[in-house]
Amino acid sequence: MSELKPRLPIQDDDSFDDESDLMQEDRFAERSKFGRKRRRGKKRRLTLAVLPTLLTLGNGVCGLAAIAIAVSTESLDWTPESKLFAAGLLIFGGMLFDALDGSAARLTGQASQFGAELDSLCDAVTFGVAPAVIVWRISDVLLQRLTWGIGVLFALCVLIRLARFNVETPEDDDHEGFEGLPSPAAAGTIAAFAIAIPDLADFSVGEAYPEWIHSMAGLALDASHYVIPTLALVLAFLMVSRYEYPHVFAQLVRGRRAPHQIGQALFAVVGLFLLHWVALPVVFCYFAFMSPIRSLLQRNSKPATSASSVEGG
Repeated sequence: MSELKPRLPIQDDDSFDDESDLMQEDRFAERSKFGRKRRRGKKRRLTLAVLPTLLTLGNGVCGLAAIAIAVSTESLDWTPESKLFAAGLLIFGGMLFDALDGSAARLTGQASQFGAELDSLCDAVTFGVAPAVIVWRISDVLLQRLTWGIGVLFALCVLIRLARFNVETPEDDDHEGFEGLPSPAAAGTIAAFAIAIPDLADFSVGEAYPEWIHSMAGLALDASHYVIPTLALVLAFLMVSRYEYPHVFAQLVRGRRAPHQIGQALFAVVGLFLLHWVALPVVFCYFAFMSPIRSLLQRNSKPATSASSVEGG
């Protein structure tokens, strides 16, 4: 019975040597290919754009510093208003770094996927978490659960906004505008109110100001405990909306300014001169709400225009 089974062909020593040589050559080829991949990967890591990366990391450092100052208690012997003021200024510093890193990458031809991903991560910290912490710390009138929920919702909408921007924005985008309120503008609006609070406190008790300014500043301070969390909810919605917003920094860099934009800039400068930091919330709220208001007005005016044209026909 054993002879009925097929026999394996007898191989001589030379065939075994040939096979072993082939196996060694294959292993050598795999090792050399892996080595080339490692060398190529190491080369890519060493040729990262230094200046844009440092600017992007500066954005992240500003966000982390803003969070650290806002949540500090006895470790930092400042008044709560001073802590919020410093946190707001650091968010504005992050906005400056965020505006410069993309421009530096494009001007030097060093834009990369790594830079885009790193930019989104730093934006999530500076424009998502840091404003949420300010919302938590700025109001001691509302329930803590409510302010925590509003802050978390604001941060989550920032994450959604950044993810949608990364997915939907093509590589050849002209960067002239955005769909939805940009996260730096939303965070800047919250930071502007935090920066304005010390000036409001000064207006409410300063001897150089008349009584009606004292009353208005005191009312504004009392209302800020309710207005800022509510504003954070509205800003969170605007970030995930589809309203069109202009890219102000890109238009300024490229020198494209309409006459009404020059008038708006002059209005902002005069407001800063007269109202000091209190003018910042006005400027940022104007930018955040003018596009939705304009879109709603245009949408409501279209039916009236179409109806008048039908009657005229």
